[in-house]
Amino acid sequence: MDAFQKRKLINAIILVFSTLAALFGIMWLFWILGTLLYKGFSTLSLDVFLGDPPAPGDSSGGLKHAIVGQTLIVLLATVIGIPIGILAGTYLSEYGKNSRLANFVRDMSDVMMSIPSIVVGTFIYAVLVKPVGHFMGLAGSLSLAVMMIPIVLRTTDDMLRMVPPELREAGYALGATKFKVIKDIVYRAAITGIVTGVILSVARIGGETAPLLFTSFNNNFFTTNIFQPMASLTVTMYDYAMSPYKYWQDLAWAAAIILTFGVLGANILGRVIAHYKFKR
Repeated sequence: MDAFQKRKLINAIILVFSTLAALFGIMWLFWILGTLLYKGFSTLSLDVFLGDPPAPGDSSGGLKHAIVGQTLIVLLATVIGIPIGILAGTYLSEYGKNSRLANFVRDMSDVMMSIPSIVVGTFIYAVLVKPVGHFMGLAGSLSLAVMMIPIVLRTTDDMLRMVPPELREAGYALGATKFKVIKDIVYRAAITGIVTGVILSVARIGGETAPLLFTSFNNNFFTTNIFQPMASLTVTMYDYAMSPYKYWQDLAWAAAIILTFGVLGANILGRVIAHYKFKR
């Protein structure tokens, strides 16, 4: 066997093993999704979305309190985290560039992305929940925002740095200010990547349970007061899945599929907005 045939054989072997590894991973993914769809869809009903939380032993009720709480917590975290992340990423790319401060912020951002979520939850508990004296939805939103910021920051920084410098120079040549160049040229050129980073950050926090256990905790009653303990789908799903009641376990499956399709819907909506609003 000559060298060429040997390389072809090795390439074929590696290709077969790579394909098998990919199929192995996809198999588990479809197994998880199939189980979720089977058990989740069978428990969905109008009462799940509109009903109040069930009492122990009841076979009626829903997740209205958790759905509203999850929406409020994630929305508030998004409002806090996305502007900070985008502005910080803009500073790193357009102003800080390769300065010591900018590189230090990049390194710290990478470290923050790898910190376990429960550590973020205990930090917010120590600096906000404990001094105030009670759990609250606002603390949950802050903990999720802290997890969002590094993702949005790094994605924005990377996407803006990929924009060719010739585009900036063309804007300056036409007399545009730096602010106008960034807003109307650089952002528009990198908007797809920035939106992708935002979607990833929302998906990252959408299924978090650990930080909310230390911050917003839970609430068995419907509330929209972010300064009081607030229910969330993730914590409610955890509690119901561990309960001895069959109906509560069914509600946990319903919460799981609502979370899954909620994140999927946010992904699709973000991409549609980026495509039709910014690519015209």
